[in-house]
Order: sequence, then C-alpha cells, then structure tokens
Amino acid sequence: MEIEPIAHIRTNFDEKFGIPRQSNLVDSVGKIVFEKRYRDPEALRGIEGFSHLWLIFDFSENHRESWSPTVRPPRLGGNVRVGVFASRSPFRPNSLGLSSVKLLSIEHDDEFGDILVVEGVDMMDGTPIYDIKPYIRFSDCHEDAVSGFSDNVLEHSLKVEYDDEMLSIFTDAQRDELIGCLQQDPRPSYQDDGKEYGMSFAGHNVRFMVMDGILKILDVE
Repeated sequence: MEIEPIAHIRTNFDEKFGIPRQSNLVDSVGKIVFEKRYRDPEALRGIEGFSHLWLIFDFSENHRESWSPTVRPPRLGGNVRVGVFASRSPFRPNSLGLSSVKLLSIEHDDEFGDILVVEGVDMMDGTPIYDIKPYIRFSDCHEDAVSGFSDNVLEHSLKVEYDDEMLSIFTDAQRDELIGCLQQDPRPSYQDDGKEYGMSFAGHNVRFMVMDGILKILDVE
C-alpha cells in the first residue's frame, strides 16, 4: 500500500529537541494545512461537531533502513529497554505516529483553503499528516485503562525562571507554550544538572540550564 500526506502541520517546534513527549501535555497550538488535492471543503463537513481529533502522522525525521525490537524510553532514564510495540517511541518499523488533539477552530485562507487549528500538538513544524479521524468519546475513552510502565513513572515538572524582557519577543501564547514545554524538562533523562542546552522554538534558540529542579532561561538568540 502506498500512502501520501493529506496535509502538513505548522507548529512552533523547529527541531525535535524540546517537543512535548506526548500530545496534550502542553497547550501547544498547530495549524493543519491541507495539500491542494485535499482542500475540498466537503471533506471537512461535520468536523466542527467534534471537540478532539486523532492525527496519524509521519515521524519524518526518524526514517531508518533498519529497526530494533527494543527501545529505551526517556522517562525510564534512558537505560531500560522495552519492546518497541510496548512504547510510543518514534523509532518504529513504520514511522507512523498517533496523537489526540483538541480542535480549536477552522480558519479559511484564500490560498490554502480551510485550515484546522488544533491544540496539544507534539509534532515538529512541517510534519506530514496521513489521516485525520474524529475522537469518539464513548469508544475511545477507557476509564479503567492500565498504562504499563507509564503508570509507575512520576510526572516530572520543573520550575522555570526567566527575565520578562527576554521573552518579550514572543506572543503571550508562544511564551506560555514555551514555558509549558520547558516545565516538562526536555533534557534526556540521563543528563545531570549544570549542562547548558539550546531549544529551537518559533525561529529562536532558547538557551537554558537546570539546577536543583529549577530551569533558568539564560538567553534567547
């Protein structure tokens, strides 16, 4: 079977580093722009009646010739291996991703047609979208679900300190999105405090360092 992108998503994440590890961890906004062939407004008829959508996408920056049966999830410290099919790792036999996002609005653009504005994205700017399906509450929500090793991993959140003027180049929404991503601690789990990192966000390089549970934004280039 051959598949092709129906759309690409526009986000503030210029590189893989710093992207939320799962959808809906951060109120990050993306815009789904359809390919010319799929810009028929009839294809979206009724979609406004759904609050959330499933996006099937391509881990386009993780294509490999070979695959590994095991991966090392970051939240297990990067040293514990689990089966690739027991994880959401982007390093998969087929580079397909699946994310649930909130539909905020539908915008019309004279050049690109109807654009879906969604929230809770965990995708790099330009990521190809292969399909969109509505989230169905009565069948997709499992309140008694068990989440394997994820249930035993405590959520890790950092306090973020920054100079207001340093972040004034961003809109209020972009600033909140950036801080939300940094609170999730984008560093590899096996790294120690005291190392300086750079995260590309909305066309800028955000330099930061973590010490004793506090993330300090050092500079925005």
